[in-house]
Amino acid sequence: MMQVEIITIGDEILIGQIVDTNSAWMGEQLNLIGLSVKQITSVSDKREDILKALELASTRAKVVLITGGLGPTSDDITKPTLCEYFNSKLVFKPEVYKEIERIFGSRGFVITDVNRKQAEVPECATVMPNHNGTAPGMWFEKEDTIYVSMPGVPFEMKGIMSDYVLPRLKERFTTQAIYHKTVLTQGMGESMVAARIEDWEKALPSSIKLAYLPQPGMVRLRLTGVDTNYERIKALVEAEAEKLIPLIDELIYGYNDDKMESVVGQLLAAQHATLATAESCTGGYLAHLITSIPGSSEYYKGSVVSYANSIKTALLDVKESDLEAYGAVSEQVVSAMAEGVRKIMGTDYALATSGIAGPDGGTPEKPVGIVWIALASASGTKTKLLNLGTNRQRTIHMTAINALSLLRKEISKKF
Repeated sequence: MMQVEIITIGDEILIGQIVDTNSAWMGEQLNLIGLSVKQITSVSDKREDILKALELASTRAKVVLITGGLGPTSDDITKPTLCEYFNSKLVFKPEVYKEIERIFGSRGFVITDVNRKQAEVPECATVMPNHNGTAPGMWFEKEDTIYVSMPGVPFEMKGIMSDYVLPRLKERFTTQAIYHKTVLTQGMGESMVAARIEDWEKALPSSIKLAYLPQPGMVRLRLTGVDTNYERIKALVEAEAEKLIPLIDELIYGYNDDKMESVVGQLLAAQHATLATAESCTGGYLAHLITSIPGSSEYYKGSVVSYANSIKTALLDVKESDLEAYGAVSEQVVSAMAEGVRKIMGTDYALATSGIAGPDGGTPEKPVGIVWIALASASGTKTKLLNLGTNRQRTIHMTAINALSLLRKEISKKF
């Protein structure tokens, strides 16, 4: 597989001021056309560091993609450094300046001498228009290696990549067809999932590779097939994914880019069923996930964020005696919360959460990370006890995902 290296230029990346999302997007797009990223390198805005990165990249890859350092100000030194590397000089390109005029005119801005410098590019470069900004993309070739320099602004880089770079690379190189299928699971850890599907994994064809991609509360199983024929490898990967269903059916909640909250929403909408939530430790995060899906008003009625015990008793009809006897983080209280909010909202289903998110507040009997979730419906109330560790944000997120998964299984009866 043809190998690519990505170089990102900018002190702001190295000091953590911004996150390099460009490389992740480029890697994904390159992989889809059969090109493999060999290495991703981030360097400072220093001439010697850029030159060294370019030289090293040429020994590892046939395609080098560069982002950043193309602005009009004095600290943007990528163009002069590229001139040095390719033994070239900066020249004024009228076609680039015309595009700058168009962009500035559409925004009502006046072009300054600094902006005019954006139309200066290395003489040996092939210019690729930037329809979203003023810094053009530049294509170079040296000793059988292709170098492409693009702006660091993500939407500008993506435009140049999509319109020019990816099509040219596809024309230039004979690449293999790649097909990905990601099976999304929830409810079991990575090692336990691996044990369940061990025999299936061993029997996979040599053209298909499996990757385990764990996230808080879930495990993604990514199948990647490589062949000379796209339709053939797609059919083969899909067939292998189908074989997983009888092995881990109750764990699978979706595929590829599906989200738990959207899957649950689709199930509720299909049943014309409604949902309400009562939250303590999640503080509204569960409601946030549910309402992040367009059209959720069709099935979601509302929430009571009962962080204080007084709200639990006043609004959700939780008994004072249960709070005193069992505590807020208990099966009895979370059950009453779910039943109470279901009654108030008049819904088919209700979810409730109560736990100790931390980092303090735990006891030997109820340590940080202990969470109860409950699901109330016409068929009764189901509960689940979780122990999610001491990371507060991770506990909140995993509580919400587990609650949604409990509802998913109830609606689809996957127990």
